[in-house]
Amino acid sequence: MLRDFVSFPLHLIVHPFDGFWDMKFEKRGKLKVALTLIFLTFLAIVVQKQFAGFLVNFNDPRQLNNLNELIYLVLPFFLWCIANWSVTTLLEGEGKFSEIVMASSYSLVPIVLIYFPMTLVSRFMAQEETAFYYLLNSIAGIWFVLLLFVGIMTVHQYSASKTIITMILSVIVMVIIVFLGALVFSMIQQIYEFIMNIYRELIFRT
Repeated sequence: MLRDFVSFPLHLIVHPFDGFWDMKFEKRGKLKVALTLIFLTFLAIVVQKQFAGFLVNFNDPRQLNNLNELIYLVLPFFLWCIANWSVTTLLEGEGKFSEIVMASSYSLVPIVLIYFPMTLVSRFMAQEETAFYYLLNSIAGIWFVLLLFVGIMTVHQYSASKTIITMILSVIVMVIIVFLGALVFSMIQQIYEFIMNIYRELIFRT
């Protein structure tokens, strides 16, 4: 159990090519670990926004909504997984949907590892030291993107160039899905209002 939750994720972020290979072909990745990492990432983001030092935290705690933060993380995450699975299915990718979820979630480990301690350290920072905070947060983001790139490439057995193309296409598909979802929601809302207006007219006339 400890190996699944600690040892393998730490090995993967240091040796991503070996780690993602083991995840796909040696079945070392676990879906329960993937979901735990998503939750820990959500927790790390919420803790940072709520408790980071005032020199680096420009959020008003009274206006923060943890439910919104969860939606803003979980919705784009699974939207990415669905979009990537859709694109790679057409482009002969070898990855299953569960493998895309695991590769994407294991890539979040640097954010979990860096955000928690940096939130604590930020409370004791002087103004001159805040650059260190922003630097490590940027490293966490870049590390995540690089791991995601290696993970997608390994899961689908793509070349580097094809991985870049499919990741760009996945982002485009995400935008299309959001646009279509907003369009459908708007149409449903208009149909609902139209039906309610007819209903009110009938009530007033009777």
